[in-house]
Amino acid sequence: MPSSRRVEWSGPCPRRWATPVAVLATLVAGAAVIIGPTASAGPMMMEPPARPPVVSAIPLGHAGRFLTAATGQVAILHGLNMVSKVVPYEPAAAGFGAQAARSLAASGFDVVRLGVIYAALEPRPGVFSARYLASIEHTVATLAGQGVYSLLDFHQDQLSVGFGGEGFPAWSVETGGIPVRPSTFPSGYLSNGALAAAFDNFWADRAGPGGVGLQQRYAQAWRYVAARFAGDPSVLGYDLFNEPWPANATDAQLGAFYSRVISAIRTVDRTHLIFYEPYLLFNFGQQTTLPHFSDRKLGLSFHDYCLDNTVSHAAECAAVEERPVENALERAGTTGSALVETEFGATDDLADLARVEGIADAHGISWIEWAYCGCDDPTGSVPPSIEGLVANPSLPATGANVDAAKLAVLSEPYPRLTSGTPLRYAFDHATRTMRYTYSVVGPGGKRFGAGACTAIVVPAAQYQSGYGVTVAGARVTSPARAGVLTLAQSGASQPRSTVSVEIRPVALGHTSVPQPSAIAACT
Repeated sequence: MPSSRRVEWSGPCPRRWATPVAVLATLVAGAAVIIGPTASAGPMMMEPPARPPVVSAIPLGHAGRFLTAATGQVAILHGLNMVSKVVPYEPAAAGFGAQAARSLAASGFDVVRLGVIYAALEPRPGVFSARYLASIEHTVATLAGQGVYSLLDFHQDQLSVGFGGEGFPAWSVETGGIPVRPSTFPSGYLSNGALAAAFDNFWADRAGPGGVGLQQRYAQAWRYVAARFAGDPSVLGYDLFNEPWPANATDAQLGAFYSRVISAIRTVDRTHLIFYEPYLLFNFGQQTTLPHFSDRKLGLSFHDYCLDNTVSHAAECAAVEERPVENALERAGTTGSALVETEFGATDDLADLARVEGIADAHGISWIEWAYCGCDDPTGSVPPSIEGLVANPSLPATGANVDAAKLAVLSEPYPRLTSGTPLRYAFDHATRTMRYTYSVVGPGGKRFGAGACTAIVVPAAQYQSGYGVTVAGARVTSPARAGVLTLAQSGASQPRSTVSVEIRPVALGHTSVPQPSAIAACT
């Protein structure tokens, strides 16, 4: 839910998401091959078509709030969102394919939050579209071929097309007889009674078609998806519900819903991380009282936006944008959930992008910016081009097709794999100098010894003419001008509890494209 999105409120309110948090808080108390018959009381779990080959990736889990490899190394990911919000809801149909994957990897990005639209996945009750999921799977494999992870995201904004948004199929919208009508996004959350009723009925798991609970249908849809990707290490995990709106529901109801979906997924996939999101206002600084979950492989997916105009209220936004991260860290501290900031940005305000990016960076939190392209987003920034990094995802991210200034902010050096625990990170955009310090003891308690490898992505967007390195506690093992800088921890003759590295621009020749093989070799 981007901070630059247009709002048409019934009450006084400036443009963008400009209603103060306190005011919002008071108001909260396709061309598919169909499998199976037209209607069913339960989902048709028929064998899907053969999947394309998956390129080997490093499976990721977590130790507390940090993503980790099986070696115990901390993994930090940077990337962008790609959600196609128009029929047929397929990223590939929007032009997002091999060229986009190459462009992302060349700029040092290694994760995409990939939208899965429920309306396309289950167009009729209990009937899943194998064709739609095959298209999503092909995009996942295309990204994996360039070393880019996918975080699968059941995406919705304002629930469904009938309300002026996207996400849910019309058959799963239960309003209790209140006529469905469209509202300009996001004003429907506050002004559309039918939308409120639909959310209330969903959180209450009211019976839908065939007498089956709405949440049961949703959970089985996730089970269908998880069964397809259970063995795919290039999938980071499953983001269960984008920006849930409470209407009149409680955190306890949201928690019960998540428990239901998690249980359904775990019947077919006991390995992947599952990410849950708090109610929408968490993304603007409100805390959550979600219950703790018993599953040990969970992550908190959260967003970071400012309700005010980020240009005219920069100081206020700077304070507000700290709060979602502070609250996420608090939640992780009490639950052990992994943290990924799965949305921020959706703007051409470069100062705001750098500020929010820097907040996440300072805490070693992986982030996924909104978005790779505007792609006719009906519930995004106005115009949609404001939010995109590229204009046309089917073309290279070069020349007039890329927002070069935005790329210069987002494509930054960062520690991709760390043999230890991140302690301090900072990147100065003015001088293009990165400073990073980490402990040699990982978040899981493992102490990394001599030769342990750390990999840092060094993108050409910052170091077109090369870079210099100063390191204490380790030695450089990668070739000069490599797009992935690798370090080997010093031996027993030089024992240290921390390693520090500084990267700065120097004129040594062109920096190479980051190679996934260099990261894989570091584990």
